[in-house]
Amino acid sequence: MTRRTTTLLALLVAVACGGPPTPSAPADADGSGGEAALKLYIFECGRIYVDDVERFGIRNDETDVRELVVPCYVVEHPDGRMLWDGGLPSEYNNAYMRPDNVLLTTTLAQQLDNLDLGFNLSTLDYVAFSHLHYDHVGVANEVEGATWLVQRPEYNAMFVEPENVPTARPELYEGLRDAETVILDGDHDVFGDGRVRIISAPGHTPGHQVLFLDLAETGPLVLSGDLYHFRISREQRRVPTFNFDAEMTLAAMDRVEAFVDEMDATFWIEHDLALFRTLDTAPAYYE
Repeated sequence: MTRRTTTLLALLVAVACGGPPTPSAPADADGSGGEAALKLYIFECGRIYVDDVERFGIRNDETDVRELVVPCYVVEHPDGRMLWDGGLPSEYNNAYMRPDNVLLTTTLAQQLDNLDLGFNLSTLDYVAFSHLHYDHVGVANEVEGATWLVQRPEYNAMFVEPENVPTARPELYEGLRDAETVILDGDHDVFGDGRVRIISAPGHTPGHQVLFLDLAETGPLVLSGDLYHFRISREQRRVPTFNFDAEMTLAAMDRVEAFVDEMDATFWIEHDLALFRTLDTAPAYYE
């Protein structure tokens, strides 16, 4: 049995969502008592400018933040590479194609080509998006050959009943229809050793999810997706008016925060530009 076959069989076992995620101890990746390297690469995949933040559940006088960063991430594990979140649509690199409130100076494909990191959008093993919004699935149609990891409610919102989610834009991820797909029903251990785990956190969209990484040097880390957009959102549990379900969102906040506390993890709000400016982007990486 090949490594890829073994991995795909493991992927088919999805953990049902309910209660705080259960921590799992990482296994020795090389069987020698020490783990092989796990790396996280960070890329800037756009900016969004917001004049009015009230739709995020925040009064305009409560924060002066009006610029959001749009990141992309590549996780490099000994058993494969995974793209987490795909930024703005690459066509927004053309000034005539993008909305007035967004900016994309260099596409993810261009960055990967320029940096020569040894991988590109056609050599990834897995792809997972926190959710279906346009600023997170921008390269979905450019990914080739990767296995797509998606929560069942999100898949349904994207392809089965998109009319139920006004923010769905199927043309941005139409290419995923033909991708090898693993539909999840809750939390999922991507590589089977506890170090890269998708955590179900629905509410922002029907199948929104966040990502947990157990990095040897950096320590445990959770990438937020859009569980929060602003720091005040997290501090005061603010729910955007455009979320799919407010009660589900609040329950997801409680669940993820309990997990963050239990794992003693650092939490990154993905759209936080002030935080992003303190991070090392590719070709640097976290491990």
